Amino acid sequence: MGKPSSQKREILRERIVAFAEKFVGTPYKYGASASEAPKVFDCSGFVQYVFKHFGFEIPRSTILQAEFAGKIVKSVKSIEPGDLIFFRGISGHYNKKFPKGVGHVILYLGKEKVIHSDSKRLRTYPKIVEKGSVKIESLKDIIRKSKPLVVIKRVI
Repeated sequence: MGKPSSQKREILRERIVAFAEKFVGTPYKYGASASEAPKVFDCSGFVQYVFKHFGFEIPRSTILQAEFAGKIVKSVKSIEPGDLIFFRGISGHYNKKFPKGVGHVILYLGKEKVIHSDSKRLRTYPKIVEKGSVKIESLKDIIRKSKPLVVIKRVI
């Protein structure tokens, strides 16, 4: 099977964005498993669920998504709907490729908007408690709030 045409990719991106938007308000759960979706999500589980619906197998964790999902987009100015934006986050996952860590992933919707399963940490170890939900925010606000940006990836 060959690479889809740019028109087909654009249609697919629009479908992914529309599907993702259906989950606005879905509760956040720290470490939510794939079997708990779509009742609850964490950030990486949310994007994995959305892409899986369209036949894309991407890794479960933010660090593996940042490493293996798609190709690198060089700049926020080149971003397209459906692209994934990864941030360091409060607590992240680390490897040799991302020694400073990756802790959060969001999905770009287009028109300067993003969607993500967002949370606020209420308690840390030994039992982490977070509260939040899937929500839409402006790209500008999320970059300011969630910096530093680690990498942008294009799956489609």
